[in-house]
Amino acid sequence: MAMHVSSAGFSIFSHRRVHRVRAVASENVTTDEQKVKLGASELKVTKLGIGAWSWGDTSYWNNFEWDDRKMKAAKNAFDASIDGGITFFDTAEVYGSRASFGAINSETLLGRFIKERKEKDPEVEVAVATKFAALPWRLGRQSVLSALKDSLSRLGLSSVELYQLHWPGVWGNEGYLDGLGDAVQQGLVKAVGVSNYREKRLRDAYKKLKKRGIPLASNQVNYSLIYRAPEENGVKATCDELGITLIAYSPIAQGALTGKYTPENLPTGPRSQIYTRDFLTKLQPLLNRIKEIGEKYSKTPTQVALNWLIAQDNVVPIPGAKNAEQAVEFAGALGWKLNDEEVNELRSLASEIRPVTGFPVENL
Repeated sequence: MAMHVSSAGFSIFSHRRVHRVRAVASENVTTDEQKVKLGASELKVTKLGIGAWSWGDTSYWNNFEWDDRKMKAAKNAFDASIDGGITFFDTAEVYGSRASFGAINSETLLGRFIKERKEKDPEVEVAVATKFAALPWRLGRQSVLSALKDSLSRLGLSSVELYQLHWPGVWGNEGYLDGLGDAVQQGLVKAVGVSNYREKRLRDAYKKLKKRGIPLASNQVNYSLIYRAPEENGVKATCDELGITLIAYSPIAQGALTGKYTPENLPTGPRSQIYTRDFLTKLQPLLNRIKEIGEKYSKTPTQVALNWLIAQDNVVPIPGAKNAEQAVEFAGALGWKLNDEEVNELRSLASEIRPVTGFPVENL
């Protein structure tokens, strides 16, 4: 598939049809109207962000290898996101791996991309979110601050916009939350959040931070049209009740909702164990309807799936972009909205499909 970018917007060409994707912002400027506040914090981010899980990864993505070509593609994805008006990027200290030419880490790559972009465009503003890994040997609030400072060093930044607990720890959560509060008060972060937190843990975290006058800005969880556990386990309702933004990772179900994969064209690697031939067969009626709705708006299935999440309100999806073409397509999920009837119809169709297995730490 070839891509053409023009001053009027972005176009994605396929061998079947042409999809017009309107640019989210003109002249590479992101306005406040294109942003949302994260929870009750003062932090504003674009209504859709970019996940950097795959950048540098060789354990789940990239067919278990990383090279200069993939690094260049990731850099192009970053630049295309900025050009399309998407300035919110989510990474983590545990994203990435080691390659033959040295340590490769998603934070390091993102920091490098930001530095290179700012050298060309000093006025560009990028909102960075990263995460603390609740590893068993990390105890107490100081472990959070130490890990954050290491992340800042890899990113080449003095502070980040959002710092999150990546998953609940088996122990140490009280200290971890104290560490988040300390990070805010020391000016190392603008807002704090959690990730993969179920309802009870979410309420506990909210209350503990509130005592220090610090809002819990977000809860990042697996959420998509075909993985709606947050709707079913009370997490989405609790976020809405407490004013916590839900950041949706895997919003296009790791590619399953794009229409790319079929029973005859299965994903490779670990995803093949999740999105099996049987599952993709049952998914086809939903994908066909997504495609039909997309044609009405001149949008791709990917853009429809992302817009469905945005239409839920208080939700910021963060699809992962490996290249510029994907980033441009994601930008086309903004600036329009499915109607209520379409939103409900897609949810109803998706409800007929047995959901895939989620991340086990959601149940800690």
